[in-house]
Amino acid sequence: MASSFPSSQPAPDPSGERPAEAEDTATLMALLAQDRQWLLRQLDRGRWSQWRLDLAALERELGQMLDQATERFPQG
Repeated sequence: MASSFPSSQPAPDPSGERPAEAEDTATLMALLAQDRQWLLRQLDRGRWSQWRLDLAALERELGQMLDQATERFPQG
């Protein structure tokens, strides 16, 4: 599961607004959604059967967190 997180410091914006921070949030949410899908595919293929229940619960919680974040930080 290879993902890279945006830097902890938002890029400076010449206009004085904060779209770089919103862009970082959108990037992070997109990466987490990709990681969630990857995890779900791995579980569907039968990987890590000994941890399946815990990982499935983690996948559901990640999905709920992403849904809440999308409501709180709508894109566009």
